[in-house]
Amino acid sequence: MPYKPIRKAVFPVAGLGTRFLPATKSVPKELLPVVDRPLIQYAVDEAREAGIEQMIFITGRGKGAIEDYFDMAYEAEATQRERGKDLSALDGTRLAPGNAVFLRQQEPLGLGHAVWCARDIVGDEPFAILLPDEFMKGSPGRGCLKQMVDAYNQVGGNLVCALEVPMADTPSYGVIDPGKRDGALTEVKGLVEKPAPGTAPSNLILPGRYILQPEVMKILETQEKGAGGEIQLTDAMASMIGQQPFHGVTFDGRRFDCGSKAGYIEANLAIALEREDLGEHIRRFATAELAAMEIAAAA
Repeated sequence: MPYKPIRKAVFPVAGLGTRFLPATKSVPKELLPVVDRPLIQYAVDEAREAGIEQMIFITGRGKGAIEDYFDMAYEAEATQRERGKDLSALDGTRLAPGNAVFLRQQEPLGLGHAVWCARDIVGDEPFAILLPDEFMKGSPGRGCLKQMVDAYNQVGGNLVCALEVPMADTPSYGVIDPGKRDGALTEVKGLVEKPAPGTAPSNLILPGRYILQPEVMKILETQEKGAGGEIQLTDAMASMIGQQPFHGVTFDGRRFDCGSKAGYIEANLAIALEREDLGEHIRRFATAELAAMEIAAAA
């Protein structure tokens, strides 16, 4: 049976990015570049690849630069054009009228509240959620959300991205309580938020990609605050388990936690090494730098 297509995606981008201060004092963390493209651009490109037509950005005070980023950059474009310069670097940075919606989350009440802010735009359609600081690197044509949409077209219902991590790391994440497994698909019997060490029901965590049915908005509307005094999306999803099909999709690719400094640096290094214009130079630099550090440590 055909399922309603996934046409809309919500990008919660209202966070303050305090782990990257002072850089994020004036620059939204979602605009921090991985090499030369901001995190939010990678997330939007991932959504487009998966067939998303409308991007819904949940912003906050001080995040107007994100809206400007997806607008026309008249001065830059006109100057480059007059000088006969290539404008291909700007491909995909302007969203068509009506394809981008910007809503403001007026209070930092949690991810669940941020998603709920999009209720009137989402309407009665299933929708995707992408957390841009979770940089998900799939193979060409097989990005994380594309893998999830392909799985959705098979089973419908609700899906979360599932990523395998060492059991020792599970206390830092939401974790899937798994049921039957079928290839990349895992039935979700429950969700546990940040389990105590040694108590996680699996090593499958939730790294920030979701496809949810619109009924989640009704749950979020009356949901009380949970962990951290915030309205948690995980709590709302957990209450839908058993009411609708719910699966995890094990991601075939790499994940970089760009909400952390270490993960952000790793992402820049990994992408730079893949680039034809940068890879060899960065590889030589990294090799020489490591050798110099070893010599200094042995001295």
